[in-house]
Amino acid sequence: MPKYYQKPDFSRMEVNKAGAKFIAPNTDDSEKEIALNIINNWRVAHNFPLNTFQWRLRWVAKKINPNCLVAQRIKRLASIKLKLELQPDMKLSQMQDLGGCRAIMKDIGELDQLVNVYKHESRGIKHKLHKEQDYIIEPKISGYRGVHLIYKYGSDKSTDYKDMRIEIQIRTLMQHAWATAVETVGTFINMPLKSSLGDDGWLRFFALMGSAMAISEGKPIVPNTTENIKNLREEINYLSKKLEVEKHLATFRESIQVLSSGRRTNDAYYYLLELDPEGGRVIIKSYSQNQLKTASSDYLTLEKRITDGKRDAVLVSADSIEALRLAYPNYYLDTDIFLKQLQEYTATGQLALW
Repeated sequence: MPKYYQKPDFSRMEVNKAGAKFIAPNTDDSEKEIALNIINNWRVAHNFPLNTFQWRLRWVAKKINPNCLVAQRIKRLASIKLKLELQPDMKLSQMQDLGGCRAIMKDIGELDQLVNVYKHESRGIKHKLHKEQDYIIEPKISGYRGVHLIYKYGSDKSTDYKDMRIEIQIRTLMQHAWATAVETVGTFINMPLKSSLGDDGWLRFFALMGSAMAISEGKPIVPNTTENIKNLREEINYLSKKLEVEKHLATFRESIQVLSSGRRTNDAYYYLLELDPEGGRVIIKSYSQNQLKTASSDYLTLEKRITDGKRDAVLVSADSIEALRLAYPNYYLDTDIFLKQLQEYTATGQLALW
């Protein structure tokens, strides 16, 4: 194992206790600092198994479509905190998406091919498929759609990481455009819409758009929405005008100026993104693969500094800055694809497929 990867320094019991301290209302500053260091070590340690899964995902997905997008990320502290608060019985050591990688395929046909490889053509792989969550067959009430495959890492050589859980997300471009728009709006109005929390109007709008996209892809609609295309289109039109969706998304997109912090390396592997919606900027700092410990330390320092709930940060990996922007467009407030889909649907009642 390369020396730049971090091993878990704490037992799973210590990790679980740190998670409980992290969300406890009466945790003092010194206890929280200790808890944060334990949590950070645990999530950073996921980079080793995550990289293993990401490389295989890239190899398999690009055999289907050489132009597909593959990227990886370590879960943000804010997202860890929210998930623990929403699911108080969950143990931090059992959280399935601390390390996650995603493939964005062109359409449902390509997505089905990729899922089929993982489900039926993966004999001999030591990692165990722990759980499959097919949000295309059974969409979330929020309107989210995609396939999640959760694995437990297994290796004869790296027992330190045994049973660490890694999540693989597989989406179509259309599903990815939806998720991007939800996260972008949620960032600006400071509401966790993707967790089905926040303004009822926005939640309903995105649930309806999820169904419109599902119908276009020939898949089941979102719960509590209608299959009647005329009624669906009328309600989307009504909410789109009421919420001024097009105006808001265009404003969000145009408000961002991309900046660079530090030296951009030719062998950049990790990117630390800081999103400041009010300041209208994204700050990007790049790191080579052997600078993982530095990148992880900078990530934790930045997250500790962000306490206003209006800024965000994430440490991700992608092939290039261009691929990064396509794989994580919500950090650039880039909703072009979703906007075009919305405009076409409100005008014609149809969505274009790529």
